[in-house]
Amino acid sequence: MKTVFFVRHAKSSWDNPSLRDIERPLNKRGGRDAPFMGKLLRGKGIKPDRLISSPAKRAFTTARHFANALGIPEEEVEVDKRIYDAYPEDILDIVQELPEDYSTVLVFGHNPTFTGVANLFTEDYISNVPTCGVFRIDADINSWTDFREGKGSLVEYYYPKQYFD
Repeated sequence: MKTVFFVRHAKSSWDNPSLRDIERPLNKRGGRDAPFMGKLLRGKGIKPDRLISSPAKRAFTTARHFANALGIPEEEVEVDKRIYDAYPEDILDIVQELPEDYSTVLVFGHNPTFTGVANLFTEDYISNVPTCGVFRIDADINSWTDFREGKGSLVEYYYPKQYFD
């Protein structure tokens, strides 16, 4: 069994229009939601082998909050530049390259890509994975190279607005 938690970055700030998209930080709500959702995973007993993030500041900061909540040193968050501006197929390629000794991985990235990935693994249409939304894909496979549509199922899906007004 191989498991991937896909995490859309927390809510980002648009306060500074001169920033490039990749440089946008989290806003106040994002700074609240990312630690909370990381603690939610910790409470479920999740012990990932690796956290992999887009290089975008908002995604990497979200990943760092999750790392802190899960007791993982921030410097162990891996950055994969391919996640930024990826298509769902690109994300699957990244997962298929994971080391075989990993069984559980968290990947931090963006929409609309992550909504597209979610819909590859569920019969229930998801119109939008919200900011800091988390969905879990379990795949009954022995090798990451077999991770693809039809080989796994979306088994958990949660997001901050389920817990906050």
